[in-house]
Amino acid sequence: MIAGKGGTGKTTIAACLSLLLVDMGYNVIALDTDSVPNLALSLGVPRDIAEKIVPLAQNEELVEERTGARPGSGWGVLFSLTPRVDDIADKYGIRVRDNLKLVVVGSIDASKQGCLCPAIALARHFLRHTLMSPRDIVVVDAEAGAEVFGRGLAEYFDFMFCICEPTVKSILIGMKLVRLARELNVKNNVIVVNKVKSIFDAERMCDKIVGDSIPWHIIRYDDNVVRAEMEGYGLDKIPRDSVIFLDLKTLIKRFMPWLIK
Repeated sequence: MIAGKGGTGKTTIAACLSLLLVDMGYNVIALDTDSVPNLALSLGVPRDIAEKIVPLAQNEELVEERTGARPGSGWGVLFSLTPRVDDIADKYGIRVRDNLKLVVVGSIDASKQGCLCPAIALARHFLRHTLMSPRDIVVVDAEAGAEVFGRGLAEYFDFMFCICEPTVKSILIGMKLVRLARELNVKNNVIVVNKVKSIFDAERMCDKIVGDSIPWHIIRYDDNVVRAEMEGYGLDKIPRDSVIFLDLKTLIKRFMPWLIK
């Protein structure tokens, strides 16, 4: 799970990590659960295709077919809490490349979507099914902030990388999110300080604020990422010897060495 406050580069890290794992030979399912999903563009999905993607939580026909109730049906409507979801990734996922698939789930926060209980049931059940599958590596671009920890989903993750900016305030927020993750028994949590221009200053700040209480890692500022965002092309076009990919390779070696083949 790639979590963190909005604006920290969460989607960028989720996309680059997905692409890197694909390059390493793994089958990857990338899930976008943000309320404003844009992981598709970061992965290199053409804009005309990305703009037509309907998030699962907003696909009223699919929700009604699988749960037996249409979103917004009102109170007292019976619907399935365990709808069939095993075929959703294949039917509704976007094949970015041979071993990379994107599924845009959208936000599943009831307070933000109104009375969409059937949609929430479908999205939750799909996420749980996907996260429990041993076939693939699942990279989730989570909703910005702490919402994901209140939905009964975080405990299914093996790892949480909490993305922060190189500021005291951002790192303190990241530490709070890690505490929430630990309360839900997510055992492997890493503070990832992103967009770092001065490694010395970032390391000194992390030593002082985080210390040994939480593992932390630094991702350096990458002009190639900024250029891709400004010109509107996917992060898949960035050279693999670019700073962000090199630092993510180090992240994998440090915290998930068993993935190195």
